[in-house]
Amino acid sequence: MTSETDLATSLEPSNPLAAARAEIDALDDALHDLVMQRAEVVARLAASRAKAGSPSPLRPGREAMILRRLLARHQGPLPPTALVRLWREILASSSAQQGGFTVAVYARSPDLDRLAREHFGSLTPLRSLPTASRALSAVAAGEAQVAVLPLPEEGEAPEDAWWMSLDSPRLQVIARLPFLATGPDSLPEALAIAPGAPDPSGADRSLLRIEAVGERSRAQLAGALTAAGLAPRLLQLRRDGGLLRALAEVDGVLEAGDPRLAALPVDRALPLGFYAVPERGVIG
Repeated sequence: MTSETDLATSLEPSNPLAAARAEIDALDDALHDLVMQRAEVVARLAASRAKAGSPSPLRPGREAMILRRLLARHQGPLPPTALVRLWREILASSSAQQGGFTVAVYARSPDLDRLAREHFGSLTPLRSLPTASRALSAVAAGEAQVAVLPLPEEGEAPEDAWWMSLDSPRLQVIARLPFLATGPDSLPEALAIAPGAPDPSGADRSLLRIEAVGERSRAQLAGALTAAGLAPRLLQLRRDGGLLRALAEVDGVLEAGDPRLAALPVDRALPLGFYAVPERGVIG
């Protein structure tokens, strides 16, 4: 049983535990004040965008710039992954302030649901759908504002090769998830697709769908891309009779009308969007 002497001692300012708790309480109040101030700024921004008729609250490039800046200045015992999780919730709530949105997730793996939840926030509605095409259809119909789909893999089943029929520029890749992965136990990666064009972050990569009739080797196609100034970081091929379809990942922002596309000796080259380069490896 606690004596009056022990209780008095625990309340003394010199008590280290009491002092630490008081300091934490003060910091919590200061953090809360700043979060409320941030929400007020976002509310003003939302009102101005509503007047301008801005179609979507999602700004993945801007969000990536914020996270990169915070990671670059981060120090101390708080893990960078915890920092990103905190800010992903803040960013998601800021997007919701500017217009609610729903995320359609291809339910091929529970990891995709978790990726979507961690990136778009714990309060954002998720719809798990049985196929990639259903997730994209939900976005095209306005039933969801974002689709989260697995990264394309060479040789995957045709129904999973969603990039072959992506209706770009109506729908485009806007983000790669997760933004931060620091170890071998990280979740598998995914791509987010939404209506309209993404916003640049200053360090981006683009996806390009290529169609060509006739025989082309991987080396020939890679050489043609490189010669046009679009050296591929990744190149996946699918052959259907005499038609070759390829998915290329290239550095930078690549959009329709880019003169480099006209230099490609192919029948069609269609940009599918771009995303901020994620942070990988050890941070801090």
